Amino acid sequence: MNLTHLHRNTVKLILGIILIISTFSCRKEVPQINQPERYTQTNFADIFQSYWTGMNNSYIFWDIDHTNWDDVYKKYKPIFAKLNANDSTDIRKAYTYFKEMTSNLVDSHYTLKFNNDYLQDSAWIQPARSRHEKQPGYHGGFGKNFFKYTLMKKYLDTGAMFGDVTTYDRNYVYAVAGKIKANNILYLHFNTFYLKEVYGYTGNFSLAIRRTLQYYLDQVRNPAGLRGIIIDVRSNGGGQLADLDFLIGPLTDKSYVIGATRGKSGTGRLDYGPWIDAKVNATGANAFTAPVIILADVNSISMSEMTTMAIKALPSGNGKFVGEQTWGGTGPLSRNEFFNSGQFSTGFFRSVYTSSLMMRDKDGKIYENIGLSPDIEVKYDAAAIALGNDPQLERAINLIP
Repeated sequence: MNLTHLHRNTVKLILGIILIISTFSCRKEVPQINQPERYTQTNFADIFQSYWTGMNNSYIFWDIDHTNWDDVYKKYKPIFAKLNANDSTDIRKAYTYFKEMTSNLVDSHYTLKFNNDYLQDSAWIQPARSRHEKQPGYHGGFGKNFFKYTLMKKYLDTGAMFGDVTTYDRNYVYAVAGKIKANNILYLHFNTFYLKEVYGYTGNFSLAIRRTLQYYLDQVRNPAGLRGIIIDVRSNGGGQLADLDFLIGPLTDKSYVIGATRGKSGTGRLDYGPWIDAKVNATGANAFTAPVIILADVNSISMSEMTTMAIKALPSGNGKFVGEQTWGGTGPLSRNEFFNSGQFSTGFFRSVYTSSLMMRDKDGKIYENIGLSPDIEVKYDAAAIALGNDPQLERAINLIP
C-alpha cells in the first residue's frame, strides 16, 4: 500500500468514525415521538402523521426533489383526519391519497408496502414504475428463456455455460457466460447482483452457477487473445454492492473512484453527511485494455447502473455503454441503523422502501430519476427479438475490432 492509498484510507476511516459518531449522537437526540413506528395506528390522523414524519426525517432526496413536502402536509392532513381507519372504503381511499402524494417523488427505488388486511390485494405503490410504464417505447424486461435458449443458441459458441440457484433468502439467480461465436469475445449476463454470494456457496445445488462464474473469472484473469468483453445487465434490477469488486475488480490493477455517496447524519431534511468516494477495488494482476462494453436498458436499475458507471470510468478508458437510457434508481440502500436516511416502517406500512444514500458519478452528476444515457443508443426491437435476433448485442459485438 503506497502513502497515497494510506492517506486516502486514513481520511476515509476518520470520516467513517465521524459519520458513525454523528449518526449515533443524532439518534440519541431524536425524540421518540418522531419515530414513525411508535405512533398509534388507530386513526388516520396518526397514520398520516407517522408516515409524513418518517418521510420528513428519512427521505434522502429532499434537495433535488420537486415535491413540496410542507404543501403535502397542509393539503392531506385534514383529508386523512376525516377518514375512518376501521372502514374498508376509507382505507382504499387512503391508498389512493398515498399514491397521489408520492407520484412525483424522484427516488426510483421508492415502494410502499402495506400491512393492512383490506389492502392485501392492492398493488404496491411504485411511483417510478408508474412513470416508466407511461413513457413512449417502454417495454417489459427480457425473460430468462431469451438468454438461456435464444441468445445462447444464436450468439454463443458450444462451450457457453448456464447456471442458476435459489439463494438462502429465496432470490433466484442465474448467469450465462461464454464466447461469441467465431469471435474471441467474452460474454456474461446475469439477472441480479448476488454473484459473489452464490460463488461462495458450497454443495451441488450451486455447482452450475459457480462453474459459470468461474468461467468468467478465469477468462478475465487470463485474457490472452481476448478481443473484448460484453457484460449484459439488461433487465437486471440490481442487488448487492459486493459484486462491483467481484465483477469489475479483475479488470483493473488500479483501484479507482466511480463516484461518491452521502447519507443523512441528522433528522432535518437537509442534514447531509459528507460525500464519500465510491470505488472499485482492483484485484487484477494487469489492467484489461481491450474494449469492455456494458449492455443496459430501461429496466437496468441500481447496481446495474452503478456497474455501468464503473465500466465507463475504467482507468484504461476502454469502457463503453450500449443500449437504452437506464431506469434512474442509483441511490444505494442499506440497513437503516447505519444512517438517518432510508427505509422505515409504520403500523400501516410494512415497508417504506426508500434509498439510504444519494449517489453521484465521478463528474458530480446525479442520475436519480433520470438514468444514464448510452454512448451508443440501440433501442429495444420487439419484432427482431421475436425472430430470435438481438440488435443491441449485435451492435456491441460490431464495436469490438
